[in-house]
Amino acid sequence: MKYDDDHRIVMTLDAGGTNFKFSAIRGNRPAVEPFSVPSNGDQLEACLAAIVDGFERVRRSLPEEPVAISFAFPGPADYARGIIGDLYNLPAFRGGVALGPMLEEKFGMPVFINNDGDLFVYGEAIAGLLPHVNGLLEQAGSPKRYKNLFGVTLGTGFGAGIVRDSELLGGDNICAGEIWLMRNKLQPQTNAEQGASIRAVRRVYAAESGVALDDVPDPKEIFDIGMGNAPGNRAAAIEAFRQLGEVVGDAMGQALTLIDGLAVIGGGVSGAWQLFLPAILDELNSNYISPEGDHFRRLAQAAFNLEDPAQLDVFLKGDKRDITVPGSGRIISYDPMPRVGVGMSRLGTSEAVAIGAYAYALHELG
Repeated sequence: MKYDDDHRIVMTLDAGGTNFKFSAIRGNRPAVEPFSVPSNGDQLEACLAAIVDGFERVRRSLPEEPVAISFAFPGPADYARGIIGDLYNLPAFRGGVALGPMLEEKFGMPVFINNDGDLFVYGEAIAGLLPHVNGLLEQAGSPKRYKNLFGVTLGTGFGAGIVRDSELLGGDNICAGEIWLMRNKLQPQTNAEQGASIRAVRRVYAAESGVALDDVPDPKEIFDIGMGNAPGNRAAAIEAFRQLGEVVGDAMGQALTLIDGLAVIGGGVSGAWQLFLPAILDELNSNYISPEGDHFRRLAQAAFNLEDPAQLDVFLKGDKRDITVPGSGRIISYDPMPRVGVGMSRLGTSEAVAIGAYAYALHELG
């Protein structure tokens, strides 16, 4: 996973329901200035033309020929064969479209496609939050290091990805990390995405403020209202993001119980982390109650907000001890505090996806 000095170039794309963002990566850094074009997601011919034209524009800007195309799509697909399936946000692909083979024939190079949540987390594992935190632990003199990273993206939908022991975990059906289908804690009859997305923030703000849903602003403006930087119902804005944090925290708690690693958050709503991240940590550090009334932690690990300097300091220090090996007197450093840290993307979502796509292509090429 060390591609900082690799001189090969990979053309990348972060495909969303509204826009396609093109780039190219070399040595884990952008090789061109990224640009976006409309996706035309409901018109197959126009959508395919946008993809081809975008990659041709990237190639014309490169100093040398790229070795592959690698990019992200949001939703179900036969990624290994490059076939895009039924996508809610890109209805033109319903019924299945062999996008990868088409691009291989058009550009004469290998094409790799993967889930956007997976590639986001892969990028953060390679050049984002994971190495950042491990570097801080090293500077603090801690013996602890992390190899596993779980990440979520908050935006139009609620996505996730898993990196286990430095390897991307896709699953046998490329369906690992489908966190949007977990149960919604606040409305158990629905899935988590209904409480962890743009529409969730707008819906709660409407209900709390008594405003018609059609008149509710976008989450960026709701965040500004909640921070006291724009007129509006501040209490409703704060509650909208608090509820999002509670739902996200509950779903992340279920995942971290199985994965046991660091957690990173990205996506279009992630800029509002000041209003929802504390609620995520409250949920992760909450307790269950047994039938006998006993309280016990919902996570075996303590969870820390890596964006809070005080919590970060405790996380880095841990409970470092020097213990003696019986019979030899040799000293070993030991940190018995199980803990997980939750932080925001260190790369930005689009750049993390691009770096993840780049690394995935080079990993597959060998």
